Amino acid sequence: MTDVLTTEQRRRNMASIRDRDTRPEMVVRSMIHGMGYRYRLHRKGLPGKPDIVFPRLRKVIFVHGCFWHMHDCRYGKVTPATNSDFWHKKRTGNVERDRKNIAALKAQGREVLVLWECWTRDPKMIARQIADFLPPRRYSCKTPVPAPFAAKR
Repeated sequence: MTDVLTTEQRRRNMASIRDRDTRPEMVVRSMIHGMGYRYRLHRKGLPGKPDIVFPRLRKVIFVHGCFWHMHDCRYGKVTPATNSDFWHKKRTGNVERDRKNIAALKAQGREVLVLWECWTRDPKMIARQIADFLPPRRYSCKTPVPAPFAAKR
């Protein structure tokens, strides 16, 4: 048995990969939520439908898969053995589209942060990137319950 997939097997494999609610995206969303921030997901009205949107702050976050967006890491440098010309065009098209979408978002006055799938393996680094990107929280999520609503003992 060879390690090379047939074209049909490769097509089914690639088609089964999701574009939202991926593991890296869920890691980032969970971390942001734990920091006390609230956000919107995949806003269709914005260029590139950013993964995470902070409308009031005018900031967006993309969580890119290393393979699909050709990150300069070992995961992004993988080349499929079958139909490699097609996949190279597809992936370079993704990179070019990303560039245009980020430029359009910046032209709208939004700040953009791109987080890579491989970075989610180091939660401390991701937390630092997010903390540097988002403004500090002015209040705690754990606000005391006002006296009239406090449970009677």
